[in-house]
Amino acid sequence: MEVHKDRGIVFDTDYPYIDRSRAFRFKQELIRILLNILVFPLCRIRLGLKIEGRENLKKHRDVLNNGTLSVANHVHMWDYLSIMRAIRPYRSNLLSWAPNINGENGTLIRMVGGIPIPDSNIAATKTYLKAVRNLLQNDHGWLHIYPEGSMWEYYAPVRPFKRGAAHIAVDTNKPILPLGFSYRKPGWIRKHIFRQIACFTLRIGEPLFPNPALNPKEREKDLTIRCHDAVCRLAGIEPEDNLYPPLFNDSKRIDYYTDTYGIGYKGSH
Repeated sequence: MEVHKDRGIVFDTDYPYIDRSRAFRFKQELIRILLNILVFPLCRIRLGLKIEGRENLKKHRDVLNNGTLSVANHVHMWDYLSIMRAIRPYRSNLLSWAPNINGENGTLIRMVGGIPIPDSNIAATKTYLKAVRNLLQNDHGWLHIYPEGSMWEYYAPVRPFKRGAAHIAVDTNKPILPLGFSYRKPGWIRKHIFRQIACFTLRIGEPLFPNPALNPKEREKDLTIRCHDAVCRLAGIEPEDNLYPPLFNDSKRIDYYTDTYGIGYKGSH
């Protein structure tokens, strides 16, 4: 998604990466009411959303209640709303590139838990990472990360993962819960009346933990690869059949998505 606006917010050491003010929290509560009453039902209708694997939230409740991260393939403008709906009653926060928070949708992204990643500012990065550590370790919160880094709409292969999610998981000794979006063929009405390209299925996996037997760098690499493989399988793709290997991608490009629709229905239902 191309960012057309810059609101001029400076993400420095004084910025509240996790805003705990009463005014902000009050606004968030109002937004959550709107999400539950209007947006989540609309999301289900608009995307033809099916959610599978919610039993894993109950099965691993003790782990998830102690602070967790989640990752997923990034395939639609509304996929984070789908994730918010899927993991209820948990409330997630979302890492987002700073230009997105500074863009025209920045206020809304903040209201649904968006945390900006400061760019090219070492001191600000330390402040942001401290806030994230506190969220996971002290508040036992939930942090969602899109390790592909950018949104490619209706794209079937799972692209290379960046190491950020694994780095934070290793640093805080918290698990990562993989989630995967796959596609189903739309029915006649959705296809011909609403011009919907595909319907979505979101599957929830089981938590993956850093391997304490490895050194920190190898722990990050190992966890990144295991998360990538898990998201592939949840998306209905065997990792060896995926177009991309689980290589690390450090690109910060956020201004595009594909319109070539690399949809594959293999493994979907």
